[in-house]
Amino acid sequence: MHQLLHDQIDLMGLGAWFEVQQATIRCLLTGSEFFFYGIRNNVTKIKSTEGIDIVWVEEAEKISEESWKILIPTVRRPGSEIWVTFNPDEENDPTYQKFVVNPPPDTWAVKVNWTENPWFPEELRREKDYLLRVDPDAADWVWNGNPRTNRSSQIFRGKYVVEPFTVPDDRPDLEGWDGPYFGADWGFANDPTVLMKLWIKNRVEGRTQGKLYVEYEASGIGVEITDTPALFDKVPGSRKYIIRADNARPETISHVANAGFRIIACEKWKGCEEDRVAYMRSFEQIIIHPRCKRQVEEAKLYSFKVDRLTKDVTTDIVDKHNHCWDADGYALEPLVMSSTSAGVWSRL
Repeated sequence: MHQLLHDQIDLMGLGAWFEVQQATIRCLLTGSEFFFYGIRNNVTKIKSTEGIDIVWVEEAEKISEESWKILIPTVRRPGSEIWVTFNPDEENDPTYQKFVVNPPPDTWAVKVNWTENPWFPEELRREKDYLLRVDPDAADWVWNGNPRTNRSSQIFRGKYVVEPFTVPDDRPDLEGWDGPYFGADWGFANDPTVLMKLWIKNRVEGRTQGKLYVEYEASGIGVEITDTPALFDKVPGSRKYIIRADNARPETISHVANAGFRIIACEKWKGCEEDRVAYMRSFEQIIIHPRCKRQVEEAKLYSFKVDRLTKDVTTDIVDKHNHCWDADGYALEPLVMSSTSAGVWSRL
């Protein structure tokens, strides 16, 4: 939001009337000031803040009930307002219950969707139509803004977080970083072509798996084979390190290799997807950088099958929303194969 407001001030030619600092934006004419706080880590600051006219809570879907109890009484100036914007996640989330299901007095709630966007781009329309065709339930959440109801089937539930991080530029290995690891998955028809860049931190052989970091992604639907090198160039370091790719498209691998990338085909064996998932779940935590938007979406949607009659969650994996995860697994293939005897039997 800080960057958005800063950009709008510049776009409107109002830079002379605003003082933009790292954590605040101040209007020099009126004395009005924007503050930017994360609720979870700034409870004391928020409780002691006075004279607030408007609080805008962005990405509010995961704000806890306890945080709302602290924030709402703080905004008590006559005529003050709280603005809440969010994409619904689960129906039982405190924010959804508080402002949609059981809204307090003087609440104005409006559902704003892609249908209200006159500038909705064709690229997003293709993605919307594809998801609606292959997984209507997921599309109802992603594109129609309705909450999900069966999160227990989510494969990486409780295992991942979405937060920014920085990998040291100079000798990251000295600070416990291993990598980077690159993996590619190829698009078929309306499926996306994906390149992922990963790191592992604080892994100690035989003692701890450490944490898996997803730093960069490049993806696109309908990417022609001739455009694939340009797509991969969007990920820093992609020409420097080995890329492990889905072996189903040898002609694409050959084209990318001829374009100057160090790319090799992965091996596959019976149960390899399950082995990749099990290995990635063995990390203490998976940290996804917010810029990896497709990975974040897939983290929420990649699921085990649910029995149609009993609604029990099975151990079978749904073959959807797995393009980034497959690429992640390819990137880590040597480690996956060394963690299971399946890799040995595959080579035999």
